[in-house]
Amino acid sequence: MHLTHNPRVALVTGAGRGIGKAIAERLAAHGHTVLCVSKSSTCEAVAADIVAKGLKAKAYQVDVSDPVAVAKACEAIAAEFGAVEILVNNAGITRDKLVMAMTEQDWNDVISTNLSSAFYWTKGLVRPMTRKRWGRIISISSVTGVQGNAGQANYAAAKAGLHGLTMTLARELAGRSITANAVAPGFITTDMTDELPEEVKQKILSFIPLGRFGSVNDIAAMVDYLASEEGGYVTGQVFSIDGGMAI
Repeated sequence: MHLTHNPRVALVTGAGRGIGKAIAERLAAHGHTVLCVSKSSTCEAVAADIVAKGLKAKAYQVDVSDPVAVAKACEAIAAEFGAVEILVNNAGITRDKLVMAMTEQDWNDVISTNLSSAFYWTKGLVRPMTRKRWGRIISISSVTGVQGNAGQANYAAAKAGLHGLTMTLARELAGRSITANAVAPGFITTDMTDELPEEVKQKILSFIPLGRFGSVNDIAAMVDYLASEEGGYVTGQVFSIDGGMAI
């Protein structure tokens, strides 16, 4: 299917590497102006690479877990670009431990970065989106948010929380032609999964019916569809892109 993309302003959090970087590059390739956000300066290299290809991007180094920093960034973005019409909440961290060993800091860091940040960015950007009467809010969740995972109570709770947020936003914003969906990746080949020991990788592969890890482009392709004009009748859904893990 050939997807239609009218050039818009898109913002991708966690755009400095992995899935976020792939999403930012794909949206830019469709002519969107992509605002690349990350806590570290990695987003600057991604934005610079996009601009070097003759496409449109700008980097914003923001701690997405800080509501004041996000609100300030949203004000600056609105002043320069008007409405952000495509918001991709992708920023995420892990602090894996069994619940018995998990600290409050481990819990709070993951909830604030992976879940609260999506609320901060949505709240900060949604009003101009409603005035445009067109918008896409896409949150990157995880198979862990669908079925849980030992050692990831904080991560699973945050990702499952994104599903509830997504469904509620879909109901609240449908009247303004704004859709809200979540994409739940399984095991995707990124810096994060590259660090896993070989025996752990083999064990994970045994749980994946398709028998392989996914690529960042598998996730970017789903986001691409949801962000397109053709994706306008899909809202309130969670799409598992996981090789069949959550069947």
